[in-house]
Amino acid sequence: MPADDLAALIRTIPDFPKPGIQFRDITTLLLDPAGLARAVEAIIDAVDGPVDLVAGIEARGFLFASPVALALGAGVLLVRKDGKLPGATIAEDYALEYGTDRIAIHADAFAPGARVLLIDDLIATGGTARAAVRLLRKAGAQVTQAAFVIDLPDLGGADALRAEGIHVTSLVAFDGH
Repeated sequence: MPADDLAALIRTIPDFPKPGIQFRDITTLLLDPAGLARAVEAIIDAVDGPVDLVAGIEARGFLFASPVALALGAGVLLVRKDGKLPGATIAEDYALEYGTDRIAIHADAFAPGARVLLIDDLIATGGTARAAVRLLRKAGAQVTQAAFVIDLPDLGGADALRAEGIHVTSLVAFDGH
């Protein structure tokens, strides 16, 4: 299934969550078994070398991390909003348009040197993804790859990750916000 066909499965909702934003909704892609399978296969095909863990960013990243991890023979690592994981965690703050947020992983999630692929449904400004890379690296992971179903290249997130030495794969790109 070509990227144009995947893009056609992604619904655009204008003015959500606020006026001027074109929200790229993957729920319509998730409803299509062939499209979902193709998206997962395309991410798997883009992986370079062995991976120990696939880190999915809350919450839509979890949906893609699990099938990709199974296919790669890797585990799934949950990157969650702070306060959502039981047990000891390590966390990383990052800037939002109006304020800050914090993501966390379990402190004992992996041994130093684990090779981690980062996954989320969409990359826009890259704030959350860059925070996840910092967090994973702080915990001792080797993070050199990230995959996203959607890229909004005008917002620069994928380029910001590339500047940090991350090979970025995205399946479809949409202009604008």
